[in-house]
Amino acid sequence: MSMLHTVNKSPFERNALESCLRLAQSGSAVLLMEDGVYAALAGTDKSALVETRRGDLKFHVLAADLDARGLAEKPLIDGVETVDYAGFVDLVADNDAMQAWL
Repeated sequence: MSMLHTVNKSPFERNALESCLRLAQSGSAVLLMEDGVYAALAGTDKSALVETRRGDLKFHVLAADLDARGLAEKPLIDGVETVDYAGFVDLVADNDAMQAWL
């Protein structure tokens, strides 16, 4: 069973991403949205959280939320795919279940 995990909190302020990554099963997808997009940025103190799981999880980041925070031109961690709202809908449709990490 494939699952989409959504993380909307900054990894610099909350531990939602850490909890998600600790419990997400291999083959799951993770969508970073709202303030969760900060976890997609390369070269931060929290980049290793994503980098250590990118081999067995698929990471996505919502482009509109990157843009809203002025981060659209910042380098992302290798392997993190940018998606638009239609891509978000596709992720929901392509997975059997969804878990929001608040």
